[in-house]
Amino acid sequence: MTMPGSHEAADAADSFDPLRPLLTRVAYRMLGSVADAEDVVQDAFLRWLGTDRDAVREPAAFLRRTVTRLCLDQIKSARSQRETYVGPWLPDPLVEEEEEDDVTLPLMLALERLSPLERAAFLLHDVFGVEYDEVAGTIGRDPAATRQLAARARTHVRDARPRYKLEKQQGLEIANAFFAASRSGDMGALGALLAADVGMWADGGGKRPAAMGPVLGFDTVLKLHRSLAVLFGKYGSTLVHAGMINGLPGFVTREADGEFQTTALEIADGKVTAIYVVRNPDKLRHMH
Repeated sequence: MTMPGSHEAADAADSFDPLRPLLTRVAYRMLGSVADAEDVVQDAFLRWLGTDRDAVREPAAFLRRTVTRLCLDQIKSARSQRETYVGPWLPDPLVEEEEEDDVTLPLMLALERLSPLERAAFLLHDVFGVEYDEVAGTIGRDPAATRQLAARARTHVRDARPRYKLEKQQGLEIANAFFAASRSGDMGALGALLAADVGMWADGGGKRPAAMGPVLGFDTVLKLHRSLAVLFGKYGSTLVHAGMINGLPGFVTREADGEFQTTALEIADGKVTAIYVVRNPDKLRHMH
């Protein structure tokens, strides 16, 4: 195989680079990992480099198909790694200035429970608006089977899609109030923000201290935050950024060990129903 020259590489990049953000979004939503998504997109570029590009009628469709297939291969190995993961697994946090679509963190967790083909069918059709015929060609199923996969996925993820869209400003106000109360140790103010059935999931990946399983219920979550507030008071926790994290209001902090941490809040009827904290440094590298 002859290596492409610099002119050919530049030509391939000219057609590929405008599509890179979209392809990265597809890969990230399939995999939940920023680094894996970037690797897959780079692999897709190398394949594009070796393709007879003049013969490709629709580069966007061709590359989306390439990326999806690479992701399906990747998911198989990711699943086995996930089985040995220490503590709760959460997707890499994305701090977004603008929401590109309505794939929030709870929806990404629901997608994790689907088969890889269900996930691909749902994301491509329902999120990225790809026609069923093209989705079918991408995942190697006929259109009828593809519709069935997407429908099954839709049923499974229905509860993870918010029925009422939270007004962004209200969400950010609650996130700011949560940060202030949790760091100052004002448990009265914090308790007023929490739903009775609130749950908390912390992903330390075995690399930083974090609860080894979900912390469920108002009293348990409040008790944990009472202990954490003592540590915050003693060692500090600095607000770096407040904004949307994976489609949920939240904030980025720098903790006493110098590492970043993200906290994302699921909110319903003005109360925090779920708290998602990512502490695993491997999942926060892209934020440095």
